[in-house]
Amino acid sequence: MASVLGTSTAILASRSLVSPSLKPAFPSISINPGQGYGRKLYGGIGIQGRKGRPQFHIAVTNVATEINSVEQAQKLAAKESQRPVFPFAAIVGQDEMKLCLLLNVIDPKIGGVMIMGDRGTGKSTTVRSLVDLLPEIRVVFGDPYNSDPEDPESMGIEVREKVVNGEELTITMTKINMVDLPLGATEDRVCGTIDIEKALTEGVKAFEPGLLAKANRGILYVDEVNLLDDHLVDVLLDSAASGWNTVEREGISISHPARFILIGSGNPEEGELRPQLLDRFGMHAQVGTVRDAELRVKIVEERARFDKNPKEFRDSYKAEQEKLQQQIASARSSLSSVQIDQDLKVKISKVCAELNVDGLRGDIVTNRAAKALAALKGRDKVVAEDIATVIPNCLRHRLRKDPLESIDSGLLVIEKFYEVFG
Repeated sequence: MASVLGTSTAILASRSLVSPSLKPAFPSISINPGQGYGRKLYGGIGIQGRKGRPQFHIAVTNVATEINSVEQAQKLAAKESQRPVFPFAAIVGQDEMKLCLLLNVIDPKIGGVMIMGDRGTGKSTTVRSLVDLLPEIRVVFGDPYNSDPEDPESMGIEVREKVVNGEELTITMTKINMVDLPLGATEDRVCGTIDIEKALTEGVKAFEPGLLAKANRGILYVDEVNLLDDHLVDVLLDSAASGWNTVEREGISISHPARFILIGSGNPEEGELRPQLLDRFGMHAQVGTVRDAELRVKIVEERARFDKNPKEFRDSYKAEQEKLQQQIASARSSLSSVQIDQDLKVKISKVCAELNVDGLRGDIVTNRAAKALAALKGRDKVVAEDIATVIPNCLRHRLRKDPLESIDSGLLVIEKFYEVFG
C-alpha cells in the first residue's frame, strides 16, 4: 500500500498537489493484585471506596515507560478476545475517505466525517479498522467520562470538584474509544438513565452513564446514519452543539461532557440526512465503487486472505500499521506548532463567501483540516496544496443544493478554489 503521505495526491485527478514521534513523559500507574475482593496498589495516594465497594490505593510513579505486567496481561487478553478487525493499511483505494478519517484523529476538533457512497464499498470496514491506529490519551483513573486531567471543559463534575478542592488526581493512559451507536438504540441508553441496580439494592438514586458518556474524548460511529430515528438525531445535535449531555429524568438532573468525533456512513439511495445534522459533520467524503478490474481482484483476494486466517493476515500488515501509528502520534504532537499565513486564511474565507456557504463552520473546519494535513506531511506551515486537498471535503456538504445543477458540488468547490487562489 502506498504511504499515507501520498494519499492526498490521489483524491482528485484534476488537482496537481505537492505531495521522531514525540512521547511525553506521563506518570504511569503501578497495579498489583492484592488480597480480598479489590486490588492492593502500593503508594501514598489512596481512594476510599463507598460502603460495600472495593477500595483502591493508587501509586503514581514518574517513569513514563514503566508498565506493570498485570496491566500488560489484561490489555493483551482484552485485545485477543476482541473480534479481529481488518487492518487500515490493507484497505485498497478509497484515499479520500481514509485521509478524512486520519485528519480527524490528528485533530478531533475538525468535527467528524460523513461518508456517503454505494453499498459494499467498505465504508464501515474502513471506519472500524481505524481502531488499531487510535493513540492513547491521559484520563482520570476510574472516571466513567474519560475526563481530561488538564482540560476543565472535558472534566466530569466529580473530577472538577476534586480539582477545586485541591485533591490529587490519579492519572492513567488509555486508548481512544470507538463507540457504535446502533439504529435501534433507545434514548435512555444513549443519554444515560437511573441505575436500577443501585436503586433496588441500596435505595439510592444514581446515574448510569450512556453511550454519549462512553464516547467522550473518543469516536461515536453511526452506520446508516440517514436511517437514524429523529429523536436520536435531536440528542446528537444537542450534544454536538454544546459538547455536554444534560439528563433530566426520574428525579435525576446531571450534566457531563460529551465531546466526540462524530463519524457517520450511509447510502444516499436510502434517504437524505437532515441538513442540521449534516452541517455538524466537519468533513464529507464521497465513496464510489472501484471500476478498475485489477484493483477489484486485489480487494477480493485480500478479503479472502483475511477471512481464511485473520491473525496471519493482520501480522502481515503489522509493520505498516505501526508506521501509520507513529505518523499519527508525530502529527498530533506537532499540530500546535503548524502555522497558516494570513493571506491563505483570507482566501479560504473568500472561497466560502463566494460559494454562499451559510455560517462560519466551513472557514473554521478548512483551516483546521489544512493544518492537520500539513502536520501529517511533517511540515510546520500550511501551503496552498494542503488547502486544495481538504477544501472540497470541508465545503461540499455545506453548499445549497440546486435541483437543476448536474455538476458535483465538490467540483464546484475546486473550480472556485482555483479561481480565488489563481
